[in-house]
Amino acid sequence: MFEGFERRRVAANGVEINLVVAGKGPPVLLLHGYPQTLAIWRKIAPLLAERWTVVASDLRGYGDSSKPPGLPDHANYSKREMARDQLEVMRALGFDRFHLVGHDRGARVAHRLAADHPQAVSRIAVLDVAPTKAMYERTTMAFARAYYHWFFLIQPAPFPETLIGAKPETYLRHHMTRFAGLEPFMPEGWPEYLRCFSDPAAIHASCEDYRASASIDLEHDAADLTAGRKLACPLLALWGAHGIIAREFDALAEWRKVAADVHGGALACGHYIPEEAPDALAHALSFFLEG
Repeated sequence: MFEGFERRRVAANGVEINLVVAGKGPPVLLLHGYPQTLAIWRKIAPLLAERWTVVASDLRGYGDSSKPPGLPDHANYSKREMARDQLEVMRALGFDRFHLVGHDRGARVAHRLAADHPQAVSRIAVLDVAPTKAMYERTTMAFARAYYHWFFLIQPAPFPETLIGAKPETYLRHHMTRFAGLEPFMPEGWPEYLRCFSDPAAIHASCEDYRASASIDLEHDAADLTAGRKLACPLLALWGAHGIIAREFDALAEWRKVAADVHGGALACGHYIPEEAPDALAHALSFFLEG
């Protein structure tokens, strides 16, 4: 994977972030989701690197990045801290301003990065998510069934960690293949996801990510809404036409509550857009990032 990319570890915000970088032109930071790693971008990054400088990183707690134990208030896995990680990474690479593309959890980190550091973000694309606060507040039976892990992973430690850790491959296979089967992740992605997720520290860290989203992250989101703060940069929202976002949420309407300049639509795929529909995604991102 990532032939021609430089692999690096960068110290940032008290942790080390694993990443790959290549290309030329304006910088673009790619952030993955749960329970994956930067490997989700393996089909997209080489295409984007023909026109942009592409950085794909592992979030704190995922892949080969640092996995510190969670704090009692989960603050070190808040999207605010995870966003600060990525901001410092980009500054260390020499980029004070950049485009952002986030899938799933990475989109939530990207949202917070753009909210907290608007001077750093030129454009932001969010893939197969609605804002966290909206998704919790508009939970339906269909959403809870499809995204049961949102409510399982936030249970107090070490309960979910113990159950997942007993058979991480069984859990990972169930979680990922129920939406798309195994084919989109083969041959390179699945072994990488299994390798990284089998680490007990990664299981704990990913639970902390969700615990933060159900607590301190909601406080940060509510503070933005109360203050009337919206993302000023252009935002592209894309989602899978066959996924739960398409069925249960008006994604554009929800993003327009938190961002001033919103565009987007559905792609013919499910949740794992970068692996299920890489060509369509690359085309949409290229058009958007060109401005």
